[in-house]
Amino acid sequence: MKIKVLIVDDSALIRSVMTEIISSQPDMEVVGVAPDPLVARELIKQTNPDVLTLDVEMPKMDGLDFLEKLMRLRPMPVVMVSSLTERGSEITMRALELGAVDFVTKPKISIQSGMREYTELIADKIRAASKARIRARTLPQPGAEGHTQLPQLRNPLMSSEKLIIIGASTGGTEAIREFLMQMPSDCPGILITQHMPEGFTRSFAKRLDTLCKISVQEAAGNERVLPGHAYIAPGHSHLYLTRSGANYMTRIDQAEPVNRHRPSVDVLFRSAALCAGKNAVGVILTGMGKDGAAGMLEMKTAGAYNFAQDEASCVVFGMPREAIAIGAAHEVGALQALPGMVLGHLAAHGMRALRV
Repeated sequence: MKIKVLIVDDSALIRSVMTEIISSQPDMEVVGVAPDPLVARELIKQTNPDVLTLDVEMPKMDGLDFLEKLMRLRPMPVVMVSSLTERGSEITMRALELGAVDFVTKPKISIQSGMREYTELIADKIRAASKARIRARTLPQPGAEGHTQLPQLRNPLMSSEKLIIIGASTGGTEAIREFLMQMPSDCPGILITQHMPEGFTRSFAKRLDTLCKISVQEAAGNERVLPGHAYIAPGHSHLYLTRSGANYMTRIDQAEPVNRHRPSVDVLFRSAALCAGKNAVGVILTGMGKDGAAGMLEMKTAGAYNFAQDEASCVVFGMPREAIAIGAAHEVGALQALPGMVLGHLAAHGMRALRV
C-alpha cells in the first residue's frame, strides 16, 4: 500500500514541485492538491490521506487555525512546509506544539531546483510522518508544573559537575519541551542536539526559554556550560562539549554532516564521552534514523549513564530503538517519566561520580 499524501499550499509552483517529488517515490502517491484549507477540508473527506503537507501561511484560513481544528476533529500526520523567515520559524514552532509531526523548509533560491534538491529529505519526513503516533496535545503554559514529584538535587557541587546530554529528531521539539519544563532551576547544565534547519533553532530556544524554569539558548560556541542552563545546537553547526581547565565549554563548527545531519547527535554524544565520561547522563528521544545510537554507546563505554524514550511515547521510534538495540541505554522510560528518572539517578549517584 502506497502512502497517500494530500498537498495543501497556495503556491501553484510549490504544489507542482511537491507533487513531482512525492510521485517520484515508489511507495507514495499524491491523492489530491488544495490551494487553501477550505478545499483541503473537502479533499480530506474524499481521499482519506495518510499524510498532509500544509503550508504555514495560507489564504482564507490561517494555517495554524486549520491545523488546530484538524488535530481536534480529525487528527492525522501533518508535515508543515515553512518559509525561512523569523515569522515562518515562529509559526512553525507553534504548529509543532499544535500537533504537526515535522516540517520542511522552502528553499531560499530558485524554488523549483531548490525543492528538487530536497527530494530525499521530504520523502524521509513523509515516510516518518506516516508511521507517527498522533496524540492529543496539551498546549504548554509558561511556568507550568508537572504532575510528578521530581527528586530534589540537594548538592550544588554535583549540579556543576554533572551534565545532561540530549539528542532528538522527529517529534523532538515537543519531547524536549516536555523534558525541559520539568527541570529545576539548579539542574546540571544541558546540551541538546535536535535535527532542525538553520534559523529555526533560535526560535525554538527562545520559546523554551519563556516556558522553562531554566535558561535556554541557542549555543554560540565558547560558552561556559552552567547549571540551570540548556544550550541547543544551532541548525547550521555541530555542537561539541569541550573542557577548559575545570570548566565545561561549548564548541560549534560546520564540519561535514554525520549520518546526513548537521547538527548530528552522534557528534555531541561522542564529545561528551571524551570530555565528561562518568559525569554525563545521556538521553535519546523520539526521532527517525539511527543518529546518536553509536555515540551513546561510546558514552556508556566511557562511564556515562543513559536513558532512552520508550516506543509508546515516541512520535517515531527510530533513534531510541537503535540505541536500545545495540545496548547503549541503561534504562528505557516513557517521556513523562524520563525527567524524574534522570534526576533520580543524579540525586542517587552524583557524589559517587564526583569522587572518581
